[in-house]
Amino acid sequence: MADILYLDHAATSPLRPEAREAFLRASDLGSNASSVHSLGRKAKLLLEEARADILAGVNAIGTGGLVFTSGGTEANAQALHQAQTFDYVVVSAGEHDSIYGAVAGAVVAPVTADGAVDLDGLARVLDRPGRPFVSVMLANNETGVVNDIAAVAAQVHARDGWLHVDAVQALGKINIDFAALDADSLSLSAHKIGGGQGVGALIYNRDRTVKALIGGSGQELGLRAGTENIPGIAAFAAALKACHGVSDDLSSAQKSVETALKALGVTILGEAAGRVPGILYIAQPEWASSLQLIHMDMAGICVSSGSACSSGKVKSSRVLTAMGWPDLADKVLRISGGWTTRPDDWQKFLAVWSKGYEVYLKRHNNLRITGEVA
Repeated sequence: MADILYLDHAATSPLRPEAREAFLRASDLGSNASSVHSLGRKAKLLLEEARADILAGVNAIGTGGLVFTSGGTEANAQALHQAQTFDYVVVSAGEHDSIYGAVAGAVVAPVTADGAVDLDGLARVLDRPGRPFVSVMLANNETGVVNDIAAVAAQVHARDGWLHVDAVQALGKINIDFAALDADSLSLSAHKIGGGQGVGALIYNRDRTVKALIGGSGQELGLRAGTENIPGIAAFAAALKACHGVSDDLSSAQKSVETALKALGVTILGEAAGRVPGILYIAQPEWASSLQLIHMDMAGICVSSGSACSSGKVKSSRVLTAMGWPDLADKVLRISGGWTTRPDDWQKFLAVWSKGYEVYLKRHNNLRITGEVA
């Protein structure tokens, strides 16, 4: 592992030492938070301290409730479960797979060429009778583009609707203020910030009535049945408390690499929109994603071609097609830093990628000269 450069934090971020320590402490306690004995009460205290820490981390103390889940996908599913009392569902074309296509008959709101939700297009799809349930993510998991959630919320609430926000990729990268976003629910995931896999949370406006997705017993205030994963939850809270955003040095290193890549004919997807730091989505029209991935992997650099939620497949990006870039949808690479990333890691990526592209061009041109490529 010492020779591996990991730049795929948007897929999952390695476990932080603070999270590991919290996980082990909670594991050593070895008790159920629903038990009434002393160890059970200690587990319950850990659970509620973690709940408060996470609510505080997204400025939801006093206004938000929190249900712990098995991850971001379940949190999104529980949010979508609330749509049953609304007249129609709207999802943006940029949503994660756990939202996009999860509701039969959902209306799709378009995105702009830069990847942000099209506010005028959203207004058009909302121009119909009835109360909408709307899902628009805070930061896109492929491009890193940040949506204007407060503007979306104004449109949705003007129609007495519910706004759900998938904030999984935004957590730890930018400040999340649940109150300022004016969302009705918001999903989070621990493993995107180095808190371990298998834990997430749905934060909801406490003025809303929330229905359980998994019923049958009384855990999580009756909103999610099943024994709470106390070690995982403790690790989640510890990881969030350890997040301090992306340093100026890292942001500068990324920007420098972006400038160099553009000089090589690379398109930075979502460049004109606001993006979270740490996610870089590039397209080189002449070099297929699969070939780029092979080259980077052989050089010991872990990157991806987009969302990691596709059963390990390399496939064309649905998000890019929605942005109006179908010709680039199978030519992309996503580079994503995180808590293990250092400024010179961006330069290492650039050196390896640009060398690979140079070799590819020479080979491709030679084949063209010999007539082996049309």
